[in-house]
Amino acid sequence: MDETEPSPLPFPTSLCHRCAAPPKYVRTKTSTFILCPLLPGKYPPQPVLRCPLFRPRGTHE
Repeated sequence: MDETEPSPLPFPTSLCHRCAAPPKYVRTKTSTFILCPLLPGKYPPQPVLRCPLFRPRGTHE
């Protein structure tokens, strides 16, 4: 097993992983929470399937 391999993302269908505003992952022993930098102090219920603040990452106009 390669220890440098990243752990799988929680809530794989969540928009948070693809958002230009990089989320902060907060892991406890039993849970993972995703903190949105656009909503300070807010942990949206996961998985996020629709978000008015979503901005796609890596989109070049």
